[in-house]
Amino acid sequence: MKVYQTNEIKNIALIGSAGSGKTTLAESMVYEAGIIKRRGSVESKNTMSDYFPVEQEYGYSVFSTVFHVEWNNKKLNIIDCPGSDDFVGGSITAMNVTDQAVILINGQYGPEVGTMNAFRNTEKLKKPVIFLVNQLDRENCDFDQILNQLKEIYGPNCVPVQYPIATGPGFNAVIDVLLMKKYSWKPEGGAPIIEDIPADQLEKAKEMKAKLVEAAAAGDDTLMEKFFESEDLSEDEMREGIRKGMVTRSIFPVFCVCAGKDMGVRRLMEFLGNVVPFVSDMPVIQNAAGQDVPADASAPASLYFFKTGVEPHIGEVSYFKVMSGSVKSGDDFTNADRGSKERIGTIYACAGANRIQVDQLVAGDIGCTVKLKDVKTGNTLNGKDVENKFNFIKYPNSKFSRAIKAVNESETEKMMTALQKMRQEDPTWVVEQSKELRQIIVHGQGEFHLRTLKWRMENNEKIQIEYIEPKIPYRETITKMARADYRHKKQSGGAGQFGEVHLIVEPYTEGMPDPTSFKINGQEFKMNIKGKEEVSLDWGGKLVFINSVVGGAIDMRFMPAILKGIMERMEQGPLTGSYARDVRVIVYDGKMHPVDSNELSFMLAARNAFSAAFKEAGPKVLEPIYDLEVLVPGDYMGDVMSDLQGRRAIIMGMDSEAGYQKLSAKIPLKELSSYSIALSSITGGRASFSTSFSSYELVPNDIQQALIKQHEEEMKDED
Repeated sequence: MKVYQTNEIKNIALIGSAGSGKTTLAESMVYEAGIIKRRGSVESKNTMSDYFPVEQEYGYSVFSTVFHVEWNNKKLNIIDCPGSDDFVGGSITAMNVTDQAVILINGQYGPEVGTMNAFRNTEKLKKPVIFLVNQLDRENCDFDQILNQLKEIYGPNCVPVQYPIATGPGFNAVIDVLLMKKYSWKPEGGAPIIEDIPADQLEKAKEMKAKLVEAAAAGDDTLMEKFFESEDLSEDEMREGIRKGMVTRSIFPVFCVCAGKDMGVRRLMEFLGNVVPFVSDMPVIQNAAGQDVPADASAPASLYFFKTGVEPHIGEVSYFKVMSGSVKSGDDFTNADRGSKERIGTIYACAGANRIQVDQLVAGDIGCTVKLKDVKTGNTLNGKDVENKFNFIKYPNSKFSRAIKAVNESETEKMMTALQKMRQEDPTWVVEQSKELRQIIVHGQGEFHLRTLKWRMENNEKIQIEYIEPKIPYRETITKMARADYRHKKQSGGAGQFGEVHLIVEPYTEGMPDPTSFKINGQEFKMNIKGKEEVSLDWGGKLVFINSVVGGAIDMRFMPAILKGIMERMEQGPLTGSYARDVRVIVYDGKMHPVDSNELSFMLAARNAFSAAFKEAGPKVLEPIYDLEVLVPGDYMGDVMSDLQGRRAIIMGMDSEAGYQKLSAKIPLKELSSYSIALSSITGGRASFSTSFSSYELVPNDIQQALIKQHEEEMKDED
């Protein structure tokens, strides 16, 4: 393979809803490029993209697949992305390292929630978009209706380059208004028959071409002047205008294909090769320090590793993008994230499960290598005289969590190693060893996401695992002021133990004034503050510790021990054993013994005094509340709202976005446990949601009593 230069390389992501035909399109593209001699199919489990056993088991793309085609002396690096929202990590990664998104639309259903999610991501990343209406041979496919929906949702920038003469099982021809030709196919697809536009389609074609010319001219001032003068542009001028308009997102070309029959795929690839932006046309990427890093082949080399695949008999396959400079086999690099030295072995151009050895890859190109010793997903390797670091990929928050355990406890360590390896392949899997909950928790994007993890763990790693409902990280706090004292006294021969602590607890809120006095049971306690310490708790909230002891009742040297005793009790709240937060403690009196007092005595006295006061201070359990945003077709809105109300959610607002209803709510984490399953069931998989932590709020009294009772029973069992 020749060494392609930056201005000969195009990087393209195939994205869209599940079932829109991305894997089938990818298969037809590599067939048209001559990389394979016979097209496989998802049903036959022999496609170039879905080659992992778990993908063949479920009939879904689980991982993104990187491949390339050489077309008209240009190199197209293409990433076929999973469509299911559960595997969004693959498409997020792909859109960050490519320069062009092709969003596939299922001709039966038109724009779906997955379409909208994909488009929103391109919007955030400011990437050019082509809409590709696929499966035009399906029943109930109405191209004109889909085009109207696209314009209604995404605006007049959606401009067709082609339109089908007819849709449904008889589909076999399109009118291309850029070239003003009719393309038709024999039943086997492949090479088109190119003819003049029939008379009955000419008027419609001219009308649509005029709109395309106007949209192309809008991307460039010089072209706009020419358009005003002649109301027309040459083919080359249109291509230039469309390319510039795509970079600025002022035009979203709309194409037609039937990938399953290989109809329209060759023409799409011509457009990708001739019109869509090169790497050199796109805005310059910045490193983590905010410095521009142009895709310049003559600059010092920097490689960004965006994906890790683990394959049988090979091990880790590391996929990278050359951010600047160039790379050859044997080049030495420094890992900017880990500080280690790395020598690159053989480098390859990607072709799904296959790899093609190459001599060199230059800035903007995508490739892979194997057998790296210390490179993880997200790492940057730098050559001499450069210190780049890239961290531009931001993944969505998790939506579905389960505690995980090995059926055979002796395999726990082996399970953890496998989990970390899988996370390299898919960074949206988050593994948490929770000290608080005493569980290993796997966070993912949905139930199907975690189901594939279980399948792989049991079938690939041969480790039997089970999922358990994760515990909820409740918190405890107080709602009123209370006082308590405790004397710890122990005499057992030799030196004894003695410490007495008197303290007051009260709820803490940010910015509250220091206390001056308290009135308890008619008695006034004046505070004379000697010291104050604010402890920001690892689990959220604060503990404010005030020393108000006068007259030397407790020596200053025992104050750290008193604080330690209180902190120990904060880590295991008196009600449910959950972390406590937002408490102010004022130690105002106590007693000590000249011989028997020591740190342990005061630590135990403080712990018991704090526990007693806490229980008298109107203790309450807090639960984590999350912000929830649901995107749902209007037909299902009532059912979704009804379900949320049954989950103790508070509806905060409703809006419409891109043809869908957007519902905002606040919901307890406990009620989110299986929400992805319920929402999919209610809407037939046509809705999506996102969550983010909001705050801790009081649980209803009946739930608090149930939690306290459950904790008491657990403590009995431990005893």
